[in-house]
Order: sequence, then structure tokens, then C-alpha cells
Amino acid sequence: MSIATVICWSAFAYVIFTVNPAITNWIGFGLFYTSLFLAIIGTSAILGFVVRFIALKQEIAFRLVNEAFRQSFLFAILIIVSLLLLSQELFTWLNLFFLIIGLSVLEFFMLSYKSK
Repeated sequence: MSIATVICWSAFAYVIFTVNPAITNWIGFGLFYTSLFLAIIGTSAILGFVVRFIALKQEIAFRLVNEAFRQSFLFAILIIVSLLLLSQELFTWLNLFFLIIGLSVLEFFMLSYKSK
């Protein structure tokens, strides 16, 4: 997971230095948001796993990685959607509130679905 995260950050850096946002089309923006999304997932999953495994000394590693990856996926969605809203000048506190509520409901649904 660490190697894949480094590759994703490298791809993001490559996109930053090679794609000109003033003249690019949707492919350039898609590469930007996709590489950032994957890099955020990897970084936050590693950090979440390390905090749970080392600092809190919880459960077995497989369950911790699964939980960290799920929450990092939702966190990355929050960041990317916020950036997309900012780019379209639609970012408001109310939109952010609805986004957080929606992702929280999705997390609670996944937790309740897992317990059944």
C-alpha cells in the first residue's frame, strides 16, 4: 500500500507539472482529480491503519486495514467533491454540511450492513 501511495503521489506531481489548467480539456482535469483521489486514499489509509494498529492497539490487522481503507475512501470523496464545488464556485457551508451528512449516513449504512 505504501508503494502504491508513492506511485499515486508521483503521478499527481507529474500531472501538476505537465497539465496546463488554462488550456486543458476534461481529460486533464480528470487526471488531476483521479490522481489526487488515489493519493489521498492511500495516505489516509496508511495513517488510519498506523493510528489504529500502533497507537490504539486494536483488533487484527486485516480488519483495521479494511476499516481504514473504507474511511479513507469517504474522506477522499469529501476532499475531491469539495474541490469540484470550489472550482464551480458552488462551495458553501450549507453544501459542505449536506456533503458531510450524506457521507456520514453512508458510513453508518456500511457499518450496519457489515454487522448483519
